Amino acid sequence: MKPRVLVVDDELGVRKALHRGLRAEGMDVVTAADGPSGLRLAETGSFDVLLLDIMLPGLSGYRVLQHLRAQGVPTPVLMISAKDGEVDQADGLDLGADGYIVKPFSFVVLVAQVRAVLRRASSEGVRGPLRIGGLVVDRATREVHWHDEPVALSPREFALLEVLAARAGTVVTKDELLRAVWGDEQAATRNVVEVYVGYVRRKLDAVGAGSLVRTVRGHGYLASDEQLDQIMPAAGPG
Repeated sequence: MKPRVLVVDDELGVRKALHRGLRAEGMDVVTAADGPSGLRLAETGSFDVLLLDIMLPGLSGYRVLQHLRAQGVPTPVLMISAKDGEVDQADGLDLGADGYIVKPFSFVVLVAQVRAVLRRASSEGVRGPLRIGGLVVDRATREVHWHDEPVALSPREFALLEVLAARAGTVVTKDELLRAVWGDEQAATRNVVEVYVGYVRRKLDAVGAGSLVRTVRGHGYLASDEQLDQIMPAAGPG
């Protein structure tokens, strides 16, 4: 599956450039324009790396990072700022940032830093729990809880929910689910995907979380606890 990157920056030009450039590098990119929106997305734990501007409306990048680390979200964070002072960089690193990029930056250098962080996280096995509202998908124990109430899923159902939760806020097509959960598009059909999504929904519905997995007609499925259309990249047909 493609590395998943969250870009949080209040400059539209920066968001567009990074969205376009990182997608061209084979990454799945989601963007947010302010601190609170970025924090809500990052709290899901569904991203492989976070590019976080320091000066943000609503909540500074420092505070976003502070909240994430206090909640135990291990997602690697690269701070982005027009400030190049040693104190600013030290503040970010002390709060748990994994690197610091100064504007204006070279895109080639930024991509190199992103890939280095991804390699390091992969080698260290950084895979924290995934969170969507009150739902927690623990990838280490392979357990699911809704507000501390366990949700019993079969191994296949867990795999399907894990894929959806790992891309929270974006549409996952049926073909992508086939490849990720069944391993081979020929091993199952799109109808099987629909059946298993139904199984997962019923079990989530039994604990009051049925609305977290939605059908996006003509595209696929979306795991989210809020409307994220304004920051969700368009999905292809699925």
